[in-house]
Amino acid sequence: MPTKNAALACTVCGSRNYTKSVSEGKRGERLEINKFCKHCNQYTIHKETK
Repeated sequence: MPTKNAALACTVCGSRNYTKSVSEGKRGERLEINKFCKHCNQYTIHKETK
């Protein structure tokens, strides 16, 4: 399956801090990862954006 680069945005401040390569297959939910946000200066949940 082909892959695409998805941006991961902080759920608190909305800053797009990370990119991750994900498959383009049929996926039900967007990716959610607990990562460090340098703008919030804490670990927050980052969700996949378009």
